[in-house]
Amino acid sequence: MSTKLSKKDLSNLNAFCSVERLRSFTQAANELGITTSALSHSIKNLEQRLGVKLLNRTSRTVAPTDAGANLARRLEIGFKEIGLALNDVNQYRDRPFGKLRLSVLTDSARLILGKYLPRFLSEYPDVELEVSVDDHMMDIVGEGYDAGIRFGGTVPEDFVAAKLGTELKWVTVASPKYLFEHPAPDTPEDLYQHVCIRLRNGRGEVFKWDFERNGEQRIIDPRSNICVNETALSIELSLAGTGITYCLEELIKPYLKSGELVLVLPDWCTFEPPMFLYYPGHRQVPQGLRELIATLREEIDFDIASSL
Repeated sequence: MSTKLSKKDLSNLNAFCSVERLRSFTQAANELGITTSALSHSIKNLEQRLGVKLLNRTSRTVAPTDAGANLARRLEIGFKEIGLALNDVNQYRDRPFGKLRLSVLTDSARLILGKYLPRFLSEYPDVELEVSVDDHMMDIVGEGYDAGIRFGGTVPEDFVAAKLGTELKWVTVASPKYLFEHPAPDTPEDLYQHVCIRLRNGRGEVFKWDFERNGEQRIIDPRSNICVNETALSIELSLAGTGITYCLEELIKPYLKSGELVLVLPDWCTFEPPMFLYYPGHRQVPQGLRELIATLREEIDFDIASSL
């Protein structure tokens, strides 16, 4: 292969790196924003030009050949240098530019990005932002993301973490319809006699419900016939009168105000660490990411001050 690379060569090599890293044509195609067919064609062209098979493909798995693994290792270094060089150039721009990829929890998407992202997008139109909403814990570096947003206490220790807001209040709620048909619990232990809509987190664990009142703590592991992995669905089920939901108070404030939901055990609640935006410390921070953090913090701090 000639040492002079064409635009097509670079595109095909980048496509190969995505497939090798994700071990999936479907996921790589989604990441690159192209069809699986187009991606397969790119890899085929690259292998034909090199005259070497780079990937072993079956109906279920994708794995690099020895030649492919060696090429991927070398390309990772090269593309990382290219990315750093482009970031260096962007420092001379008056405004942030380029693409940012974020991996965020469902709750953080609703509470933070849904509320505060419009200002950032309006002020920095040259930043192309891609947000993946997924509660599963993942290696954001390995998956090609620039940053993530997670609950405090779940951020890996070797990342830089920027706090977004204050502690989060967890409460239990139900609809007036459910409470009319079922006597309201007086203590956390009474929840064992109720339909509790359980929630499974991104690590595959079912949440236990933590409560505190005047320094007294309770941990309840409710049992019922319903468990979901999305907070929004658990809230909808409570609105329909199905049972009691344990969730962030901020998510259900409009329903509390309208009376569609009512606090259960209002004297019992718990406070947990806030959300954090985190990113790898060994990389140069893109200008767009710095501005995003600053914008989110300004908007959140303004809302907090306004509510006092």
